[in-house]
Amino acid sequence: MSTEIAIRVSNLSKCYHIYNTPRDRLKQFAIPPLQRLAGKTPQLYYREFWALKNVSFEIGKGETVGIIGRNGSGKSTLLQIICGTLFPTHGSVETNGRVAALLELGAGFNPQFSGRENVYMNAAVLGLGKQEVDERFDDIVAFADIGQFIEQPVKSYSSGMMVRLAFAVAIHVDPEILIVDEALAVGDELFQRKCFSRIEAIRDKGATILFVSHSGSTIVELCDRAVLLDAGEKLAVGTPKQIVSRYQKLLYAPAGNREAIREEIRQAAAQFNLPGAVGGEAHAYPAAIEHAQQEESFDPSLKPASTIEYESHGAYIESPEVLTLSGEKVNNLVRGKTYRYAYNVRFSRSASNVRFGMLIKTTSGVELGGGATARVPGDGLPYVEADALYRVEFRFRCVLNAGMYFMNAGVVGEVSEGETFLHRLTDVAMFRVLPGAEGCSNGVVDFECYPEIELRSAAEQEARA
Repeated sequence: MSTEIAIRVSNLSKCYHIYNTPRDRLKQFAIPPLQRLAGKTPQLYYREFWALKNVSFEIGKGETVGIIGRNGSGKSTLLQIICGTLFPTHGSVETNGRVAALLELGAGFNPQFSGRENVYMNAAVLGLGKQEVDERFDDIVAFADIGQFIEQPVKSYSSGMMVRLAFAVAIHVDPEILIVDEALAVGDELFQRKCFSRIEAIRDKGATILFVSHSGSTIVELCDRAVLLDAGEKLAVGTPKQIVSRYQKLLYAPAGNREAIREEIRQAAAQFNLPGAVGGEAHAYPAAIEHAQQEESFDPSLKPASTIEYESHGAYIESPEVLTLSGEKVNNLVRGKTYRYAYNVRFSRSASNVRFGMLIKTTSGVELGGGATARVPGDGLPYVEADALYRVEFRFRCVLNAGMYFMNAGVVGEVSEGETFLHRLTDVAMFRVLPGAEGCSNGVVDFECYPEIELRSAAEQEARA
């Protein structure tokens, strides 16, 4: 394997034997061998379930790759095989570097041992010697933040405390390859931020990270690439934004249309390297407007090429557009001004508790914010008749710095299947925020930070001390 490749998965398949009763398992053990000795075709007392089917991909050193898919798509099975805790039926996995895995956190802890004893035992399993654990023990305890409970038996821990300690041990192994299975949702918000920060630090040191998450925003924020799995099959590999959009379309599709959408994703996979918009790179600006404040305007060539349409459940979003307050259509916006995002929704069937929404995202797919017509279903439109047509508008103040941004539109309501997206369009509209001649704001959002610089003498400094 090339030294530039951290993980190589080749034609990986995993089959489980499913037995209806324990008796069938016993029959399978005893009867088929006797049938073979008698020259008969052996009878099978199980049915096959293929958790993975010929999955192949490579991950380069230093890459952060996310795996996303519906429940039962084979994500955790794939990670367990890569970690070596599960053996494949067919295919192979190669890894190049020290591996640490955050799979079932705390599963290897002995409940009778103290937290301290479990730290040493768990760290040894992950490949650390006693001296290495001695050097990192204080950092592990500080990260877990469980106080004096570190000396108490783990059986007295809450589930959250045990997970925090297990996470703290695993991330202090200094791995070259870090594998994470839905372990980023542990603890409270402060601890989650510590987890993200530590993983970002591990990534910045050049480690390879492979993790599973159901959170599309987490995949977009952390990953360089993403893999979409469904029913054990690798459907596509691409940028996080592309993969998450297709995952969400598949997730909310009616059961009868999923196979068609799966085929659509397979066919589109070869086009995932296309730029996000017609006419060039997403952050490119015409030379004439690069350094000067411009008036808002409409550029007909500024069209998204990454639009994803969800399957309709009786509603259809039409004519999304960004308008000035006076009603002029624009897509070159001026920072600091207020605009209207509008679209029509046509209903072909009745629905209840209907809500409308919008979302603004960066080019990479990070969700910046948006709005909805109601926070909870009970506050939405109680009932919408078939053939109704609604006009939806959201006012928003453009507080974004110069760049390209994308917009979603969605309708949620209750039909016979319960609450679901009646229709949704991702990346259905886009706009450019023009560079301003004034201001030194950086990043994505303009927080109107105004600096003040004051020169003070030594005497003033002593007086203020």
